[in-house]
Amino acid sequence: MDSLIPFTTSGALVDCVDRKMLVILRDGRKLHGVLRSYDQFANLVLENTYERIYHQGLFAERHHGLFLIRGENVVLMGEIDLDKEDDVPLKQAPYEVLEPIHLQELEDKKIREEVKSNILLETRGFSKEGGEGDGY
Repeated sequence: MDSLIPFTTSGALVDCVDRKMLVILRDGRKLHGVLRSYDQFANLVLENTYERIYHQGLFAERHHGLFLIRGENVVLMGEIDLDKEDDVPLKQAPYEVLEPIHLQELEDKKIREEVKSNILLETRGFSKEGGEGDGY
């Protein structure tokens, strides 16, 4: 009977060990790697980790190797279907080519979010995100 109760803790990750995973972090980075270990705080150890960046129909990868991720920084994690991974219609480009474009997109997004926050603060009285003392 207990086996029918779904996991609601980091124990739910037990079936993900030794599988290729996509992990999206709070800062927007997208990491691909093999989940080797985790703990009760959902801190993760990824092996053979690549950081991917995307622009239009292109992607680029930077190899990081072994990667330790603090659990509170994980936004999303999912298993990569190895049979369908090669069917994605994206072309690979050198990281050095896409990195400046990616960094510019991040800067543009930051500026847009700041403008939006200021408008909401001035016209609607909203506080800026994280302005309540968010220590992250």
